[in-house]
Amino acid sequence: MIIRWVHMEFPPEQRSAFLDLFEAHREAIASQPGCKGLELVQNEDNQNKISTLSHWKSTEALNKYRASALFAQVWPATKALFSAPPQAQSFKQLWSCS
Repeated sequence: MIIRWVHMEFPPEQRSAFLDLFEAHREAIASQPGCKGLELVQNEDNQNKISTLSHWKSTEALNKYRASALFAQVWPATKALFSAPPQAQSFKQLWSCS
């Protein structure tokens, strides 16, 4: 299992545009082959700092999504809204208690 964090920061006037964009595409992203879960979280102290947390069956599944037409549509539209460069990290899950 791969866990992917993407930390993003938006200017206050672009926050709603991002949330609308995410809402429009979240089901399509979550239903990508190999996606095991998708979450959107907001920094408790700064509502303009928003992160996605996604769970992927494998690195290959994540990379297939990143090479998809959906990603090619959503990511440039998201990047256009940033106030700071995003930070993305992938982690290999070693253990989980659910």
